[in-house]
Amino acid sequence: MARMRGKRFKGRPLRRYALFIALAGLFGVLLLQTSPQLRAMVDPARASAADQLTSSARPGLWDRISGKAARDARIRELESEVRELTRYRSVAISMAARLEAYEDMLNIMGEPPVRGVTARITSETNGPFREAILVNAGRLQGVEDGAYAENEGGLVGRVVQLGERSSRVLLVTDFNSRVPVMGEASGLRAILFGDRDDLGTLTDLPEDGNFVLGERVLTSGEGGIFPRGIIVGEIVQRGGDLRVDFGMSDSQGGFVRLMPSMKIPTPEEVPVETKETSETETAASEDGEAPGAQSPGSP
Repeated sequence: MARMRGKRFKGRPLRRYALFIALAGLFGVLLLQTSPQLRAMVDPARASAADQLTSSARPGLWDRISGKAARDARIRELESEVRELTRYRSVAISMAARLEAYEDMLNIMGEPPVRGVTARITSETNGPFREAILVNAGRLQGVEDGAYAENEGGLVGRVVQLGERSSRVLLVTDFNSRVPVMGEASGLRAILFGDRDDLGTLTDLPEDGNFVLGERVLTSGEGGIFPRGIIVGEIVQRGGDLRVDFGMSDSQGGFVRLMPSMKIPTPEEVPVETKETSETETAASEDGEAPGAQSPGSP
């Protein structure tokens, strides 16, 4: 009997410790689910562990033959990319809110809203140009003179012929196109035109400095044909020269967005009317009407 009681007393502390450990574990899981900071700290380790466990499982022979193994690997890759993009999305949202607050504090003039027209590429035509496309949108659909075309990859070209229901767009890959560009990192200015090898050539380069390999090329806005900041391509090296790989070539959707050029009028075109200028214009108009008025006795 004494031995049985001793075993009973020895087993009770172990049960109590197990109960306390279980309660502490449940409390930790509850904190992990409710606290976003702890969840953000644990999610990368949990994701990497899940990736290691799923990647360690070797696919069978039938999975390899049927293509299921390749599909599963692609799904795991996309899931990992989605988790990475989710983290970047939260950072982008916070940065956008901070930027909006800074713009309000500095009273920065924002960009006016632009309304473009989405058109389908109906055909590729040589016509008067070597590389141009026809789109099924014209003046009746709201396309304006001097509009430019872009897609999700970047700048496509500009409208050179405008019809009632269609437009001809001269591509930036054509030799006759001239696009004022600038480097996003270097800030250097140049003129870009197309070439036969589907790469852009830079001319009118500055004497000091050079473009950075791999930097993006944007429109500089000089000349008023294209607004500033549209992505054109990326600097690559071919045969010892720096060329431009056009971003529009990455898109295969068959649609373009026709946007107005948004030319900002100069102060001379729209001057500020003051009291003195209005009085001067009124006096000039009255003086101009007096000599032109005919008297009753005049022929």
